Amino acid sequence: MTEIATASYDVIVCGSGVAGLSAAVRMASAHDRALKVCIITKGELSQSATTWAQGGVAAVLGGDEDSTDLHLADTLAAGAGLCDTDAVRVLVDEGPICVRELIELGAEFDRESSGSLSLAREGGHSRARVVHAGGAATGYEVERALVEATRSSASKIYEDVFALDLLVADGRCQGVSVRLADGTIEEVRARHTVLATGGVGQLYWVTTNPAEATGDGLAMALRAGVAVADVEFMQFHPTALHHPAMPRPLLSEALRGHGALLRDGSGQQFVDELAPRDVVSRAMAKTMAAEGSDHLWLDATGLEEFDLRFPNLAASLAEIGIDPGTEWIPIAPAAHHLAGGIITDLDGATSLPGLWAAGEVACSGVHGANRLASNSLLEGMVFGARVAEQILADNTGPDATGVMRPLLDAPGGVGTVTLEVPAPLGLDQLTGDGEGSVPELRSWLQRAMTTGAGVVRSAASMAEAAQVLAELDATLAAHGRLEPAWLELANLVTVGQALLAAATARAESRGNHVRAEYDGTDEAWRVRQVLTTTPR
Repeated sequence: MTEIATASYDVIVCGSGVAGLSAAVRMASAHDRALKVCIITKGELSQSATTWAQGGVAAVLGGDEDSTDLHLADTLAAGAGLCDTDAVRVLVDEGPICVRELIELGAEFDRESSGSLSLAREGGHSRARVVHAGGAATGYEVERALVEATRSSASKIYEDVFALDLLVADGRCQGVSVRLADGTIEEVRARHTVLATGGVGQLYWVTTNPAEATGDGLAMALRAGVAVADVEFMQFHPTALHHPAMPRPLLSEALRGHGALLRDGSGQQFVDELAPRDVVSRAMAKTMAAEGSDHLWLDATGLEEFDLRFPNLAASLAEIGIDPGTEWIPIAPAAHHLAGGIITDLDGATSLPGLWAAGEVACSGVHGANRLASNSLLEGMVFGARVAEQILADNTGPDATGVMRPLLDAPGGVGTVTLEVPAPLGLDQLTGDGEGSVPELRSWLQRAMTTGAGVVRSAASMAEAAQVLAELDATLAAHGRLEPAWLELANLVTVGQALLAAATARAESRGNHVRAEYDGTDEAWRVRQVLTTTPR
């Protein structure tokens, strides 16, 4: 049994992906400034979405034709007008430093025969600047290096512990309440709490995210009234393997960077393979609708040395009987990455003093309405490090009023609007009898979200999904229990309702948000929607 009791630390880090571990390693091994860091994860330390990431890390590491200005321009273009330019500048300028630091920790990236790092080009990038490991096993290598560094540092690690809610008193975050493996509820307190809990891919029936991606940190923030934004922008990766396996195996963007082609049912190309992901996914959805099909094709038959360049992908395809050298690969878009989340400033501070956020759970402003390929691992490294440096300097973040660098003003020239949503169901209300099959309820939610708020959504489809989530909310209030499966379902309902509210309000199509009723963007909607909760 995991034993925490009521414990106190300098810092609590919730989550064990690239953002959380990048922050934890830096804080726990800062020599004369080292802090007592507690890492809380609901699974094993290495069990995170980072491990599943096939795409690489985008960073300008050298090359006469590339520059951080070009990387910035590509990121802004992909973000469809909603990026925070200052945040993107931080990302592209500090990214190369973080990649080199990761290499110093022991991460091994693919190299050319000359010994230089092998750089790939992916969708939305104007230059080859993406480093990979094992062809398409970058996340695994990043996580491996960080886990080893974490286990050898002074951090406290608590596995199989479910973070329930933020502890808030006197206007600031004081830590988190947790559920231990034996069902005991305890409090873990710290001067600083870092949420790095990842994304919400399990909202959808078809996703590349692991089963753990249930929006726990985002739901905790919503329940505590912390400012959240851009949650309507769920990115769908265009090239997930069309196969019953779940999460869906991802066919790395690097394949298209090396020349793989997208083909419709008649074998014709229908989109620029290196366009940003939202453009490609939208074109795929339109083509599948016209054909009445549920998948399209990725043609990698022209790629040389597939097995050597992408050994993990080759092995996965071989297991299901596909030879990429002679056969086209069936593909369909899958829920992949949430561009929005808990709003932070450039150092990861949130609107609640004492609370910090980094990685996919955060809305740092770097992604806008659509994330540029291979900027996610980079974001975790850069902003995880910035959070650590601020905490090491004992910066308490915003004051009690939640005022920060233009967090709720107009980052990068983007305006803001406030959207009130109903307060989420409190976990203290989960006192029911546990009646009902949680897997069936979760499946009902996922199918409703996939149909109602997928690659293309409409007011009518989202209203139907909202009705399903309202019924699930009522089921949780009547039957939910403080057990992991029920807790994850409650968190999914909370973030699903927030996503639907934001997507229903945004009357345009922009980036990852595509409304059937609207053909394009509307300058009046060049705004960030900040969600606030109202009492139940």
